Amino acid sequence: MARAHRHYIPGHIWHITHRCHKREFLLKFSKDRHRWLQWLYEAKKRYGLIILDYTVTSNHIHLLAYNATGNDVISRSMQLMAGRTGQEYNQRKRRKGAFWEDRYHAAIIEDGEHLLQCIVYIDMNMVRAGVVDHPEQWKHGGYNEIQSPRKKCVLIDYDELRQLAGFSDFMNFQFKHRKWVNAAISQAVLQRESIWTQSIAIGSETFVSGIKKKMKSLAIGRSIKQIENCCELREDEFIYNCHFGVENGDIGQNIAYFWNINSTISAR
Repeated sequence: MARAHRHYIPGHIWHITHRCHKREFLLKFSKDRHRWLQWLYEAKKRYGLIILDYTVTSNHIHLLAYNATGNDVISRSMQLMAGRTGQEYNQRKRRKGAFWEDRYHAAIIEDGEHLLQCIVYIDMNMVRAGVVDHPEQWKHGGYNEIQSPRKKCVLIDYDELRQLAGFSDFMNFQFKHRKWVNAAISQAVLQRESIWTQSIAIGSETFVSGIKKKMKSLAIGRSIKQIENCCELREDEFIYNCHFGVENGDIGQNIAYFWNINSTISAR
């Protein structure tokens, strides 16, 4: 899996996933998930991180962020959040060793329709896990903050989210967001979609081809694949086998069901 900074391109939306070491449930306590969110807020204040959505589970996190400045905002933010959360946990538990996997995965997401699909995927995480029946029941996710915007300790940039999603009014976005999530639940769209967690870029063919071109020499060994109504840029399977050996079975390509929101609900 490619390190984020190796294909880092400024001015894009990034879906970031980071797992606890050996997939242990080191975030199983609410206070630890809350501390990660507090450090997320601190990253927003320190570095100007633009947050679009998030979910903290018991053993990994999802973060949807936008970097418009072209500097090292995302990598510095991840370093702060991961470092401080792990340090505090280890000190409290008198534990030694790594808290996180050494690599976090970052995928570039095209704005508009593909951004909306990614938001639904993030919000549905704990529903897919069978922990809750609806994202509103999970307090460590961005669904409730989108539906009931905060006045204090605001994490999500509501206006940036609205614009990138392609809406002129945030209330209209909230309405559509709620309908998409409810549709996913009613249609039992609960499969894990590896496209969001293993790809390098997701979007239209034009968008993904443009990302590959920007990567220049870093695009060697990465191919564009068509999945349902979108394209993804992904490292070829032999690269995983070469670098990870027996671990390749754990990160190999899964069967993905790509939910087409436009087939059931209008995006506008």
